[in-house]
Amino acid sequence: MTHRRTQTEALHAYLYLSPSALIFLAFTLLPAFYVLYIGLFNWNFLNTSMSKFIGFSNYAALLKSHDFWHSLIATFYFVLGSVPTGIFAALFIALLLMRPFRGLGLVRLMFFAPYVTPVVSTSIVWLWLFNPQFGLFNEILHFLQLPQIGWVQSARWAMPSVILYTLWHTMGFNIIIFMAGLTTIPSELGEAARIDGASAWQEFWHVTWPLLAPTTLFVTVINTIGALQAFTQFFTLTNGGPAGSTTTASFLLFQQAFVFYHTGYAAALAVFIFIIIAALTLVQMRVSRSEAY
Repeated sequence: MTHRRTQTEALHAYLYLSPSALIFLAFTLLPAFYVLYIGLFNWNFLNTSMSKFIGFSNYAALLKSHDFWHSLIATFYFVLGSVPTGIFAALFIALLLMRPFRGLGLVRLMFFAPYVTPVVSTSIVWLWLFNPQFGLFNEILHFLQLPQIGWVQSARWAMPSVILYTLWHTMGFNIIIFMAGLTTIPSELGEAARIDGASAWQEFWHVTWPLLAPTTLFVTVINTIGALQAFTQFFTLTNGGPAGSTTTASFLLFQQAFVFYHTGYAAALAVFIFIIIAALTLVQMRVSRSEAY
């Protein structure tokens, strides 16, 4: 009787999970294997019957391509510029927002609101802010008697400009996650540290920060994956320019697939991006696992 009941419960569980499993199979797993398949062909986007099997030639050409290595450098520049800064800034702001003050709810909403706005529409607004002739940012620099810069129209400043926008757009998510992590830390631990004479910095470094390790690991992994896959803000703000300074791996994939119709080559690039993301995520998990858990 117990065995039959267990089987019935298992059947019900599988039935409840089947819609999500079918969606995952249809829109994630099968397309992923199809990309692996396309990467082995000189794929004709307009006429698949004209596609020619070339084995691993797309992968070999990719490794010899200057554009590919340049896009990887731009990608890691973006990751290193946006992820650590975003995490530490979000943690600092989260610590401030955990203290009660008048208007706290409104301030929290102001930080979180950018995250739920569409990237395309907000990045178009930021294009006006970045305008070198009459944009707000250059007006602020002029008011402070600092030299004005070209922002997204400058090869030197285009990537920092995209990083600045990305920090603004993703900050709210990181703050919310850190605030959730801070609420799980028992207040008695901080009180005990203060009774023992610990300063605010010592309390944070020896009590709060170690207990936030699992939250920090989660935020780091999620932000790193998002940065490696970032595309929309580059497409809207810089279109990969100027002079290819913001052509990341994801943007190069878009160009090869939908501008030049090198579909097999783009599929091979997608596989490389997946390998890089998986490898970095695994390294982060291995390095941080002992500290986090």
